[in-house]
Amino acid sequence: MDEKVRGQCDRCNHSTNNITIMSKFNKDIICMPCKEDERNHPDYKKASDEELAECKKGNYNFEGIGLPDDLVLKYIAYKATSGKV
Repeated sequence: MDEKVRGQCDRCNHSTNNITIMSKFNKDIICMPCKEDERNHPDYKKASDEELAECKKGNYNFEGIGLPDDLVLKYIAYKATSGKV
């Protein structure tokens, strides 16, 4: 398996300790702290409901509703201040 997928979070670039999950918003493979950020986001239920609806239609490759702008900005700022790209 790709080291990026298993070893490093697509959002925060931190080590995942080989514990990952796919985002409900997009196809990012993320660490558990980033997943908790998602769960706490107001649009999480919408993203989850859309994914379920697509699966029920047979679309098992749904790309998600997109990462909300506020989370995009959060992770851009985080990477900028932590020196990670």
